[in-house]
Amino acid sequence: MSEENKAIIRRAFEAWNAGNMDLFDELWAAGYVHHDPAEPDVRSLEDYKRYVAYVHAGYPDLHIIAEDMLAEGDKVAARYRMRATDTIGRPDRPPTGRQLTMTGISIYRLADGQIAEMWTNWDALGYYRQLGDKESNPS
Repeated sequence: MSEENKAIIRRAFEAWNAGNMDLFDELWAAGYVHHDPAEPDVRSLEDYKRYVAYVHAGYPDLHIIAEDMLAEGDKVAARYRMRATDTIGRPDRPPTGRQLTMTGISIYRLADGQIAEMWTNWDALGYYRQLGDKESNPS
């Protein structure tokens, strides 16, 4: 079961990299629950799909690479690295054109071959610093 669950998470990374919403509907459970302190408004599968589309609009070359995966029972923990270029910017700032690298760790709970729940923490502070956000610099 552990290897099967890790394969599902690898496919989830492929779905993210491609922005393939059909795979999201296949791999994520309809009752999916999302836990991310950096994105408190993202809770359900529909919220999550909107978030993925938003991220892909700002970072069309986004690529996530799984560095490590551990699985036990119905859970998979993945440590990953993301790379992307800020080509579009956000409403509060213009695009920087900067190549960004972020890291994160997520724990996925699977049920019936789908991702039912995820707890994630990624380096949001490092992300903002790479964009040159002076508010994130404590010095």
